Amino acid sequence: MAKSKLQKDLERLWLIADTLALEARATLRFALAASVIAGSLLFSILFLTPGSGQLTILLACMVGAYMAMNIGANDVANNIGPAVGARALTMSGALVIAAIFEASGAIIAGSDVVQTISKGIVSPDSFGAPMTFVWAMLSALLAGAVWLNLATYFGAPVSTTHSIVGGVVGAGVAAAGLDVVDWPSLGAIVLSWIISPALGGTIAALFLLLIKASIMYRPDRVAAARRWLPILIAVMTASFAAYLMTKGLKNVWKAPTELVTAAALAIGVLALLIARPMIRRAAVVTVNRRKAVSKLFAAPLIAAAALLSFAHGANDVANAVGPLAAIVSIIEHGEMQAAVGVPVWIMVIGAVGISAGLLIYGPRVVRTVGQEITRLDEARAYCVALSAAITVLAASWLGLPVSSTHIAVGGVFGVGFLREFIANRRRNGGGKQPSAKALAKRRLVRRRHVFSIAAAWIITVPATAGLAALIFVIIDLIR
Repeated sequence: MAKSKLQKDLERLWLIADTLALEARATLRFALAASVIAGSLLFSILFLTPGSGQLTILLACMVGAYMAMNIGANDVANNIGPAVGARALTMSGALVIAAIFEASGAIIAGSDVVQTISKGIVSPDSFGAPMTFVWAMLSALLAGAVWLNLATYFGAPVSTTHSIVGGVVGAGVAAAGLDVVDWPSLGAIVLSWIISPALGGTIAALFLLLIKASIMYRPDRVAAARRWLPILIAVMTASFAAYLMTKGLKNVWKAPTELVTAAALAIGVLALLIARPMIRRAAVVTVNRRKAVSKLFAAPLIAAAALLSFAHGANDVANAVGPLAAIVSIIEHGEMQAAVGVPVWIMVIGAVGISAGLLIYGPRVVRTVGQEITRLDEARAYCVALSAAITVLAASWLGLPVSSTHIAVGGVFGVGFLREFIANRRRNGGGKQPSAKALAKRRLVRRRHVFSIAAAWIITVPATAGLAALIFVIIDLIR
């Protein structure tokens, strides 16, 4: 039946209303972000001593706050995205939990001494004049922030560490030439593009395969969950205990390997003893269906998201405050140092910026990681979170360079491709191989996200390097 003129007019009005609402939300987000940056400027004024370089420090504080906000908007999605995608947490609940734990990790366990050059990529001594180093660091920080901003706008999860490293390389080359870069260190970072997602995806897929074989494929899933889920929770607890001791708390407490191992095992055994009666009680009201049994993984998944956020805040805040601390130190002391102390007020700017960026702009990347790559439930998302902790631990012990962003997203890809493989094998039923067209319809992982995310990973370092070099050249021309 043809629509009446009134119906068409009403549809146009609804379309206009929706457009205005979207524009209003975008304007509000921009206003909130601008207020955070302005607030960081006013906050930093309270702690600065009058001097000739004060305006440069204030500019650096604004850029540092902008970088921290983009770290929160992009990188934190890897910690909470799977939990949101599995519906263990609502978007608002996940954002609040992550913001609290990110800020706590940054302030409580963030380092009070930060290496001024991320990952030792360039040497401060190669820059000659101290102010040349200042402008190079400012260029690197701004380039990394702009790239993260663009990636977040398009919903692509990228590595913030790689972003700042690319910025440091580009600014360093523009300021002091190719010899300033430690190319073997940069090569190790490039190697992490392959190692990180491969390790994360493999470990997540193996845990999902274990859960399917030991619980989901059993005739009595509830009984199997009562037996195996406490063990899986104990493994997760022990892994996160070791993860927090070696990574999340490394800046405030350097525990020996033997103590970390013994403590993690003891905490794992304690978790097993606590989890058994809890799972037994929860299983009483659980029906023997896959979806119902999967919900038993929700509580440990939420705990994992919170702990990952804490460890992330403790470690990755350095990507925002490291160059900022270096700039402040050089201007106040007049010399370059390999490592500098980070004042508490600078750490606060980083912590607040990360949390604010997550709350204001985080949902876009959260949806990409948690909902758009593949369908997640609580058990699958649990495998991704557990994989993130175990992979970082294993890589640290083996001395392999890895990216937490790439690990988490690789874990999502890993569980998705495993589901796709199992589903296609069942549908095939041992018969003839289906056509390429038929296989395309059975895909459980969206290929466009595979290629777009991989492309974003590959171009992050060269893109930020080129942008930082351009910014440095412009600054050098006008200063």
